[in-house]
Amino acid sequence: MARYFVDALRDVELWGLSDVLLPFLLIFTIMFAILQKAGILGKDKRNWNTIVALVIALTVVIPHIMGTYPANADIVNMINKALPNVSIVIVAIVMFLILIGLLGGEASWMGGSLSGWIAVISAVLILVIFGKAANWFITWPHWLWWLDDSQTQALIIVILVFGIIIWFVTKGEKKATGTGRKIFSDIGDWFKGKS
Repeated sequence: MARYFVDALRDVELWGLSDVLLPFLLIFTIMFAILQKAGILGKDKRNWNTIVALVIALTVVIPHIMGTYPANADIVNMINKALPNVSIVIVAIVMFLILIGLLGGEASWMGGSLSGWIAVISAVLILVIFGKAANWFITWPHWLWWLDDSQTQALIIVILVFGIIIWFVTKGEKKATGTGRKIFSDIGDWFKGKS
């Protein structure tokens, strides 16, 4: 039975699942949601928002199908190369939050000073992932060559996550002063489940 499913997926892939359908659906959905939320074309203009999102998604996918993008500038290829790495970051964050919830912590830090730092770190990660997919960063500087190894990347993430958890859970109750120290204090309180 599983063999039939694998064969069916291969057939659908040959028809253009990851080259046409998935990028089209992704771009259309994101553009439609942005247009609906922003109300640029007016409130409750669902028909207009659908047409604009459709046109934008088609103008991204059709040049990929026709092969008219310049070399190393194919947006669909960039999306297909970057999304698995973005998914890994998202799964790691979700697993991290599940672990915190399992230990009795609460995400009471949302809206505080920590949210800004999380947004900045996320933006940098997404920029690096999409930059690597677009070949903006073909290689790291010579002294960071070891960052291209996926096993090293995974090891660094695991060590950092566990190191941060252990440090915040075991640190003393002394309240720090200053903006930078307040951020780290907020992180520690979050791990301990304090508001």
